[in-house]
Amino acid sequence: MCYPDRARNGTGTNETDGRIYRSDASTGRGRSMKSWDVVVIGSGAAGFAAAVSACCKGLSVLMLEKAEQFGGTSAISGGAVWLHDTDQARELGKNDSAEAIKTYLQAIVGPENYRAEMIDAFVAQGREALAFLESEGAVKYSLRPLSPDYYPDEAGAVDVGRALEVIEFDGRALGTRFADLRSPPPGMLLFGGMMVNRVDIQHFLDMRRSLHSLLHCSKLLLRYGRDRLRYHRGTRLAMGNALIARMAHVAFRKGLTLELNVNVLSLIAENGTVTGVQIEQHGQQHIVHARYGVVLAAGGFAAGELAAQFRPQTREHFTMSPGTNDGAALRLGAAINARQGADLPSNFFWAPVSVLRHPDGREERFPHLVTDRAKPGVIAVNQQAERFVNESNSYHHFASAMQSQAENAPCYLLCDALAMKRYGLGLARPSPVNNDALVRAGYLYKAQSLNELAQLLGLDAAKLEATVARYNHDASNGRDEQFRKGANSYNQAMGDPAHQPNACNAPLLEAPFYAITLYTGDLGTSRGLVTTPDAQVLNQSGCPIKGLYAVGNDMDSIMAGTYPGPGITLGPALTFGYLAASHMAQQQTP
Repeated sequence: MCYPDRARNGTGTNETDGRIYRSDASTGRGRSMKSWDVVVIGSGAAGFAAAVSACCKGLSVLMLEKAEQFGGTSAISGGAVWLHDTDQARELGKNDSAEAIKTYLQAIVGPENYRAEMIDAFVAQGREALAFLESEGAVKYSLRPLSPDYYPDEAGAVDVGRALEVIEFDGRALGTRFADLRSPPPGMLLFGGMMVNRVDIQHFLDMRRSLHSLLHCSKLLLRYGRDRLRYHRGTRLAMGNALIARMAHVAFRKGLTLELNVNVLSLIAENGTVTGVQIEQHGQQHIVHARYGVVLAAGGFAAGELAAQFRPQTREHFTMSPGTNDGAALRLGAAINARQGADLPSNFFWAPVSVLRHPDGREERFPHLVTDRAKPGVIAVNQQAERFVNESNSYHHFASAMQSQAENAPCYLLCDALAMKRYGLGLARPSPVNNDALVRAGYLYKAQSLNELAQLLGLDAAKLEATVARYNHDASNGRDEQFRKGANSYNQAMGDPAHQPNACNAPLLEAPFYAITLYTGDLGTSRGLVTTPDAQVLNQSGCPIKGLYAVGNDMDSIMAGTYPGPGITLGPALTFGYLAASHMAQQQTP
């Protein structure tokens, strides 16, 4: 049988006759913390999915964010979601069977890590979750016309139908709250503050050979110019920034209260039921009560001290998670006997990252997801000056290969002058941008020969020339016999569709030659608290802890640390955030 654990009360509470009384102290914004129906800890996509769903179902919601701005890692993500049988897929006849997606997930996740109950809920109710959020105006998505699963040759994989793209959002709708929205790092913006999505990027690459692309880019630049007369950055929001902004806009209209700069000290529990949280804000501690539940959506532990315990050791590692993603949910859960997931095939979602070090000591990190690795005329070599991976495979796969051998991390991404001119490399922009400042900063290496480039990188020149010669021989015919770059539909979708005969392969011939250093990095953690399909956290005995939920990277990943396709973190985030809110709404007394 399942017996609820008797969780201990959080520290600092007032106990009289078994009751916990709320504090009436001011929060610093001129009002008192009070009892809410729902308290959400964290402001990423999962937290907002739970919050806005709860608000739309008539519940009062308080969202607590540790950082100075809201949005978390989701705000700088691509914003895509990976879901089964959405209305968007149905409308275009691109929906597939539940058996197909489950077959694919079993192949990628592996039978030993495949949790049927959780995946059944994700597959069966993802469409419902997205449709509900869209009906309330909280999200807006379109089906990507081509977005293959990351392992397209596996049974059950599809090229179209599961990946959805965020539709842009006007940040001006947030009013004064626009300044509180987390901005992507400078390297992911154009001209100091302009957001672009995947379609926009392709238009910028094509603007010198397509009138349509030139007009598209001109329109974007005019809008951006007008924005900068009034705002600190462009207000045309794309990708994850648009996702968070749209959800926040609706949540605020529905009555959400969002508090920033709040540190959650402990969960409050009575007789095995979580009833609130103890917080610290502006140097003062308060007790906040939650009638129906507390939702842990604090973003995982990638930026905390705990991270080093669960990842392979490489020379240097860089996470894209904000510093506030420090494992708060695991700490809070441990205090009331919550169950943490076991080691997964990977406890992180990996990505290669390059780093620009500014003169003032700041580090600007750039995740190499879709813009360069798969393009023609670009290859990666390790410290032995040898290729070690198919560069056009997914970022998770690429970074996993970096960790497989010590000489692969860090590694170097190389291209020739033609590839640089057309596609850029990391923070280095394509023509007509001058990238000499990046060369002077030591981020970008530039040389007139492969021999000179090898010397700059500290590589064996003869080996590097032999590696490039071997690749060039095959690439001149559009092939890569060594690692099969460009051999499947996902590879080709990431390449340059205008380049023939293969979208991913071209020889490196034209000087100058360029390189940047790639380090292992991550987009967040996959290991979290074990939950039911309703997102209720389980205790060590396998029983739900009443009143406690975990979503997003605080939930033990149903993907088990694998990366089946684009949006496999945000798809479950929206689904289980919605399911958590639905479960809490059902607890309301008539």
